[in-house]
Amino acid sequence: MALWDRFRRSRTKMRRPAKDAARTGSTRVRAADRADEEHLNGWVGSHRGVEGFVEPRTAVSDVTLLLVAHDGEWTRRRVPGVQWAHDFCNRHQVPSYDAAVVGVPQRMRDYNSRVRKAQKQAGQARPQEQ
Repeated sequence: MALWDRFRRSRTKMRRPAKDAARTGSTRVRAADRADEEHLNGWVGSHRGVEGFVEPRTAVSDVTLLLVAHDGEWTRRRVPGVQWAHDFCNRHQVPSYDAAVVGVPQRMRDYNSRVRKAQKQAGQARPQEQ
């Protein structure tokens, strides 16, 4: 057996990803499902001033839809595709933007900062109370 024969034999065919997960790089990413859509539907209905930000597929995550309310509260879920996300927002009369172009709103970052600060204060108050 020649040296190069060993390399030729080691080649394997590319396998298809599982039906419930997309393969990206060296990780498996869970595909969007009905539970994700139901969560987004409920979230849009229970918040006001919602805007949608469609986040493109990356090496570690599939296409996601980020919904941000008027006060900065937010949620993010996987979606089947970019067009599906924009159609979802149109059906719910929610403006949608490409997050890769416009970024995420400042009110979301402010909300995250407020939540972290409140959690930090709550964590510091517990030992003092004891």
